[in-house]
Amino acid sequence: MNLIIDIGNTSVKAALVSEGVIISQERFDSADPEMLGMFTGRRRLSGAIVSSVSGDQSELFDWLRTRAGRVHHLTSRSLYPFAIDYMTPETLGTDRLAAAAGAVNHHPGADLLVIDAGSALTVDQVTGGVYRGGSISPGLAMRFRALHEFTGKLPLVTKRTGFTVPGKTTEDAIAGGVITGLVYEIIEYIRTFKEKYHNSVAVITGGDSGLVTPLAGGRLLHYPDLVTEGLNFLLETNV
Repeated sequence: MNLIIDIGNTSVKAALVSEGVIISQERFDSADPEMLGMFTGRRRLSGAIVSSVSGDQSELFDWLRTRAGRVHHLTSRSLYPFAIDYMTPETLGTDRLAAAAGAVNHHPGADLLVIDAGSALTVDQVTGGVYRGGSISPGLAMRFRALHEFTGKLPLVTKRTGFTVPGKTTEDAIAGGVITGLVYEIIEYIRTFKEKYHNSVAVITGGDSGLVTPLAGGRLLHYPDLVTEGLNFLLETNV
């Protein structure tokens, strides 16, 4: 049984994986060893991997070493199923690399556009066995908050479905503008990528991927647990 920990910008996702199958997963506000201990229970852990985009996690690693025989802290210097062509690899989020590794594991040898629609929208490329980098822009929640916080009267919109385009209310105009704008952004990324790589595959993951996928008109393969799958694959590769 492997323990997979993905420490993101707004939450921590933990998963238990056995022989490549996700047995259980849960989100936490922080990487608190006590909470993670309750999550794992008395299960015997053969390995653990941590991907973190924030903060010092020394307390977490001290706890993990008492629970798992193999512990790996994922960094840009870890082993990946691709070379990394990036000028500042030390600043590259390991969640992006994990998603790319998960995509390669699903589609070995393919040219890949790897999209993560979470707190941020990341769009990364893997071509010719090399991670080429990508782009980062605000995710849906951040776009909604920006319209509210940087204007005088626009409301904070929470609706994600049931809006009309064109919008007949301010709430619908914001919902439609933010959501369809993000979808059109993704569609254009796919179009330009496929112009260059004709037999490429576009995949998507992340908290908003379930909303985005059907709106993209069949252009995306949806893997909701791609980062977890990639981290489990990388754990087996690195320890």
